[in-house]
Amino acid sequence: MSSPDTRPDPRRWQALAVLAAAQFMVIMDTSIIGVTLPEMQRDLGFSQGGLQWVFNAYVVAFGGLLLLGGRLSDLLGARRVFTAGWAVLIVGSVVAAAAGGATTEIVGRAVQGVGAALIAPASMTLLMVLFAGRPRELPKALAFYGAAAPAGGTAGVFLGGVITEWLSWPWVFVIYVPIGLLTLALVPALLPAVPGRRGGLDLAGAAAVTGGLALAVYAIVQAPERGWGSTATVLQLAGAALLLAAFVGLQRVVRGPLMPLSVWRTPDLAAANVAMTLLGAAWIPMWYFLNLYLQQVLGYGAFPSGAALVPMTALMMLLMVGVTGRLIARYGTKPLIVTGLVVLGGGLALLSAVSPSGSFVTDVLPGSLVSAVGMALVFIPAMMAAIGRVAPEQGGLASGIVNTTYQIGSAVGLAAMTALATSQGADRLGDPSALTAGFQAAFLGAAVVALAGAGLAAVTLRSRKVGAGAVKETV
Repeated sequence: MSSPDTRPDPRRWQALAVLAAAQFMVIMDTSIIGVTLPEMQRDLGFSQGGLQWVFNAYVVAFGGLLLLGGRLSDLLGARRVFTAGWAVLIVGSVVAAAAGGATTEIVGRAVQGVGAALIAPASMTLLMVLFAGRPRELPKALAFYGAAAPAGGTAGVFLGGVITEWLSWPWVFVIYVPIGLLTLALVPALLPAVPGRRGGLDLAGAAAVTGGLALAVYAIVQAPERGWGSTATVLQLAGAALLLAAFVGLQRVVRGPLMPLSVWRTPDLAAANVAMTLLGAAWIPMWYFLNLYLQQVLGYGAFPSGAALVPMTALMMLLMVGVTGRLIARYGTKPLIVTGLVVLGGGLALLSAVSPSGSFVTDVLPGSLVSAVGMALVFIPAMMAAIGRVAPEQGGLASGIVNTTYQIGSAVGLAAMTALATSQGADRLGDPSALTAGFQAAFLGAAVVALAGAGLAAVTLRSRKVGAGAVKETV
């Protein structure tokens, strides 16, 4: 906890803008390539099955290395790791932009994911340091920072459409170079120098958890094509389970564990991470299939499809920045998480009624806006519940855990909903009725996931108001 005479950093809001921009760019990198994939396939010679790895290479590296990034942030200092992450991200962006073949492109995307896995937990640690001892400002800062993630996801679709239509696909990676260099130039002036702490780095544990998570994500994203009961899928999932079990075993015996198991005794940490997992498993399929419905059924081009998601993003950001913090102070985290997941489920249920001859105003706008309200109610409270009561020296670890659960939930949810949609006709390109039936099934499946998350949150989260006193515990 901060000492009473600690003066606030006068640059904290400018620094917050840098951190939020970093979060925006990290999440945007998962979505900006979506509408550019056909051009990349033609230019780089990707097979139809291999094309998905332009997306998956980033997600696997990002999700698999977040825990390690959080641990490095604690040990080496958050500003140092943040800086290193941007340097790695810039290198990966250059490789991806200059790629002349499929393999090089996948390598570049994986390197980008490594950089993002360093940036994300370091950003959260820096935010908590900047607003330490400022209980009235912390919820607002977290809301602003949290709004950057979903905004980055949707902005990526929009900007990808703009770039695809007026430039060429390498520019979706080139834009990260000047932004990264500008960020690195601002770091010494705005971000606090957070000292690291002494301790060992559990390399065996890092290898086990990274390998286990990467293998699990790989198996899940391949399963719709190979079959969930195929030998390869079963063996890979079993191997992932063994690696993750070995990781847990190592954490019990090594002297400097990557993830001290005692962190899970923190109130609400486990329950909030379950909520974040199911939030990702519901939200990302909604965004993914809504974009496909706009393009493949309603006939929108890349740019109009991205523009169609702007109202949803604008509402979500408005609520996160202007409303969510006040609601947390008044009602606490649990009511908002439960209510938000129910509202998200309702929005997805509305979207499950899309029709082959529908329109943006009647079929897309109502359900997307309701879903945005649900997301705005859940994301910040779940993040606060997950990290708000851990010891200060475990801030990077807790941030790495919650980011990992959200990413893994997103990958699992998208893979499962893709399999469901495909079974109902979503693979029949050129057939609007079959495509719509598949998308309807995906939206309905995601609604069930969101409602299941609401039920689990209602049972497992503690009922606790987060007013000024409670928020003070987070710093």
